[in-house]
Amino acid sequence: MQYELNVAHLYGDLMNTYGDLGNILVLKYYAQQMGVKINSKVVSLDEDFKAEDYDIAVFGGGQDFEQVIVSKDIQTKKDELIKYIENDGCLLAICGGFQLLGHYYIDAKGDKIPGIGALDHYTEPQDNNRFIGNILIKNPENGEEYHGFENHQGVTHLGKDEKPLGMVEKGYGNNGQDHTEGAVYKNVYCTYFHGPILARNGNLAKNILMAALKRKYPDQDLSKAASLKVPASY
Repeated sequence: MQYELNVAHLYGDLMNTYGDLGNILVLKYYAQQMGVKINSKVVSLDEDFKAEDYDIAVFGGGQDFEQVIVSKDIQTKKDELIKYIENDGCLLAICGGFQLLGHYYIDAKGDKIPGIGALDHYTEPQDNNRFIGNILIKNPENGEEYHGFENHQGVTHLGKDEKPLGMVEKGYGNNGQDHTEGAVYKNVYCTYFHGPILARNGNLAKNILMAALKRKYPDQDLSKAASLKVPASY
């Protein structure tokens, strides 16, 4: 049986400042080894996002200018995105994408930019400071370590039903205070890791692929895909 997964690259023409397209390339790389075909499509401004059409969504980061534009448009996709998330759709959100899934973020000028409130976090600014540098986190549930690079001015506080993607062992994380980095809610994975994150953390790419496969093919034997060995790439 040929497995297929449909991937939405949300605002891939705008929110790709930090090379987030690389995350889709990594998903394709590991999916091919699993015997899975990946079909990817950019879903951008004035285009519909239909929850039932996709198995994975990737939402990258951008600068304030792009985020303001996307913030306005994403309100038209809000209901379908929330439906997708609540029905266990897999989503990887990076930096600006992470922020816009929450209630709001306040930009460097002090303007409050609305998100869609799909997740219960919010983001505030720092005064004359950014969190920049290499970062190492450890997921408290599966014990996996994730290595990356962060560069963000926003300070994010997690809310109800959100767990961190990892606890900070080196670096700053969401806010430099509570040692959390990123967020996990159902099959949504959020992070401030640039670079992109999956290029250095193939174990996370495999986790996302397996979650999507189990959701789409609940009655199939996925043991072959699950047995894929992912070597460390850091």
